[in-house]
Amino acid sequence: MHAIAAYQYKTLQVSITEGVLTLTLNRPQKKNALSFELVNELIKAAALISKDKALRAVIINGAEGTFCAGIDLGDLNNPKNQAYAFWELIKPWQSQFQQVCLVWRELPIPVIAVLEGHCIGAGLQLALACDVRISRPDCKLSVMEAKWGLVPDMGLTQSALGVVRADVLKELAMTARIVDGEEGKRLGLVSHCSDSPLQDAQTLATEFAQHSPDAVLASKRVINAMYQQSTLTLYKEKMWQLKMMLGRNRKLALKKAKDASVEFAKRQFS
Repeated sequence: MHAIAAYQYKTLQVSITEGVLTLTLNRPQKKNALSFELVNELIKAAALISKDKALRAVIINGAEGTFCAGIDLGDLNNPKNQAYAFWELIKPWQSQFQQVCLVWRELPIPVIAVLEGHCIGAGLQLALACDVRISRPDCKLSVMEAKWGLVPDMGLTQSALGVVRADVLKELAMTARIVDGEEGKRLGLVSHCSDSPLQDAQTLATEFAQHSPDAVLASKRVINAMYQQSTLTLYKEKMWQLKMMLGRNRKLALKKAKDASVEFAKRQFS
């Protein structure tokens, strides 16, 4: 029995076939947005996966035809969660919001993301931290944080390095533009486009499983080492997010999302 399959999750579904684990984000009523509970369960699942030497690959997808619509803003903006969120930003090591993405880079087996429906904000940061991304052509992808007056702070400086060109990433982050899977493929956000992404992910996972698990692990480790960033870069993500959350334009961004006539204040930071 695999320990990960025995664990009782509230926001995840788990299945294992011939050494390939499929992990399904299961909050379809919220388009699988990342709640604090889902973040914690994903980190727990990754810890169990890392100890299971019988597993050969992981597929991460979302329930009912959508990957992840970002962070659950209702959860994030709940006053009872504010102190917790601020602690995660000021503590000197990885925040849980960074860990929930970057932990998939550290797993000793390949991780494939299946992108359908929406892959927005935190969802896209989670996908970028996976080793391969297979998307439906019509999937909606966006680095959405700027729309809400925020900055990507879930390990993007690590996960996007070597995957997306800096100029492309800046444009996407600064505009919060939504692109489809086909454009995402051209821009480097997506590895493959497919009308049957889950089936293709299963085929690729089976191909991985046909090779030495140690050789697969070594390939992942040495290629990731080509694009290692200093931990100070992750800390800068958190510090800038704190500034955004405390700044005057953050509240205006929330208003502007509902009323385009709202104007921003002058730039506060330098």
